[in-house]
Order: sequence, then structure tokens, then C-alpha cells
Amino acid sequence: MGTTTPHAKGHEALASLASRYVDVDELPWQETSFPGVKIKILMQNQETGLLTALTRFAPGAKLPKHEHTDLEQSFVIEGSLVDEEGRATAGNYVWRPAGSIHEAYAPDGALVLSFFLKPNRFLDEEGRSTL
Repeated sequence: MGTTTPHAKGHEALASLASRYVDVDELPWQETSFPGVKIKILMQNQETGLLTALTRFAPGAKLPKHEHTDLEQSFVIEGSLVDEEGRATAGNYVWRPAGSIHEAYAPDGALVLSFFLKPNRFLDEEGRSTL
């Protein structure tokens, strides 16, 4: 099975079709390459790019310009997530189609549950991929 929850205890002993119960509090927050942005990976498949994660934004933290290479969904648990098209506040949801490009930031901080089918492609000012 290519889909896992990194750092989840006891999952390696489960049958291939068993449910995976995840104690989210036991999963570590991981630093990203973006200041003030940490993630907690709930589920991922590194082969396909599928990812479900909690993302914590410190107040003022920003994700630079990036393209969603496939559908992306975000449910805001705390704070707000803002881009040039609008603001998703606590208890609200935003999804973006494949090909959409934006910068996202959290002026007052945020906790967001995000679902990605494939990884984002981060872009420089001229629109060229940076990774």
C-alpha cells in the first residue's frame, strides 16, 4: 500500500484493508520551507502526490505564488486564509481547480485542513517553477 500516515503508531502491523485510526495529537508538526508554516501529515501517497494535512500558519505567514496542479480543498478550522480572490474564515471552506495560481496568507494565523490530489508547483515572479 502506497498510502500511509507517517509517524502513526501501530499502522505497520495492520492488514492491508484495515481502517487506519490516527491519533492526530501524537503526530509531529513538521517545518516547511516557508517561514511560519508547519504541517502535520494525516495521510499521504508519495507515489501519486495525494496528501491530507493540517497546516498551521503563524500570524502573517504566507505561501508564495503557486499553481494547484490538481484540485485542492481547504477547510479553515481557526483564523482565516486569504488570497487575492477572497477570504476563508473559521468554519468555512474553499476549493480551487487544477491550474489555479495564487498566493495565500494568514494575517491573524490559521489552522487549515487541506486535501491535495497532487503537489503544488511553486513559482517565481516570472511564473517559472522554483522546485
